[in-house]
Amino acid sequence: MKNRNTIIFSSLSLLLLLTLLLNISMGQVAIPMKEVFRSLFGGHASKETWEYIIVNFRLPKAITAILVGIGLSISGLLMQTLFRNPLAGPYVLGLSSGSSLGVAFVILGAGFLPAVFSQFLLSSYGIILASCIGSLLVLLMILIVSQRLRDTMSILIVGLMFSSFTSAIVSVFTYFSSAEQLQKYTFWSMGSIGNLSWQNISILAVAVFIGLGFSLLSLKPLDTLLLGENYAKSMGLNIKKARYIIIFATSILAGSITAFAGPIAFIGLAVPHLGKLLFQTSNHKVLYFATLLIGAVIMLFCDMISQMPGFDFTLPINAITSIIGAPVVIWLIVRKKSIQ
Repeated sequence: MKNRNTIIFSSLSLLLLLTLLLNISMGQVAIPMKEVFRSLFGGHASKETWEYIIVNFRLPKAITAILVGIGLSISGLLMQTLFRNPLAGPYVLGLSSGSSLGVAFVILGAGFLPAVFSQFLLSSYGIILASCIGSLLVLLMILIVSQRLRDTMSILIVGLMFSSFTSAIVSVFTYFSSAEQLQKYTFWSMGSIGNLSWQNISILAVAVFIGLGFSLLSLKPLDTLLLGENYAKSMGLNIKKARYIIIFATSILAGSITAFAGPIAFIGLAVPHLGKLLFQTSNHKVLYFATLLIGAVIMLFCDMISQMPGFDFTLPINAITSIIGAPVVIWLIVRKKSIQ
């Protein structure tokens, strides 16, 4: 079994490297693979334009795709185990809705604010700040609620109620907004990984690594929680503390990614199932790294499709992840049903 896992992990690592090179190579301007390899590993591309495109456009977008794939996949794994629900995803706690509310307030409600404030808030930094504040407020509410509730499923229901509440407020903002404001908000909700500066990527990377660090602390508790909370208590697990760490890790991962890249669907829902299917295990030490690698590969692959080589436009990344992710989830559900 260990040899099999080692082979699969090695194959996934090589696939990640190959997908990264392909991702940077493909696009509106095709760059030969050897030029990409040379540029990334110490040399320079033979053409200055290729070097400029790689360093300033393709590489930042590829790194963002990896961070987004890793973060959403791991947070999906945490949520599915915590709630023991195969359809739980990284946004099940309402964090995406909180971010959407913050962005909707800025984009759709900026007209009600003084010109000085609205000008800053409508900038890329203002939108990121609003998204962070929105998800942070929902996180604080969820953490307060989790201290009072003993039942994990009750937290899931509260998260869904937060989502409904914030969605209703966004709908009110939408009703009173102009066509231009609605268009800008719609573009944000489609997700984008290609507009981040190196400074933004650095901030996102720090947030994702902090979330991954807390996730690592949760691996043993997650294995224990697989058999139910009563069993976990009998094994001496502090349920409240474990739940707090898992929710906090998910919130950092999903909240920061939504803030910088917008709400991206299905990656967090589908990838953990693919990891379990590929490795045939419920051991979270294995699933953690499996999900991490698969999430990065799939997000890079989705970004490659969205670039549409040979065309002068880029499709919304959220549309591509949904087109690929939805059939995968349906197939997994049907497969599980047929097994039963």
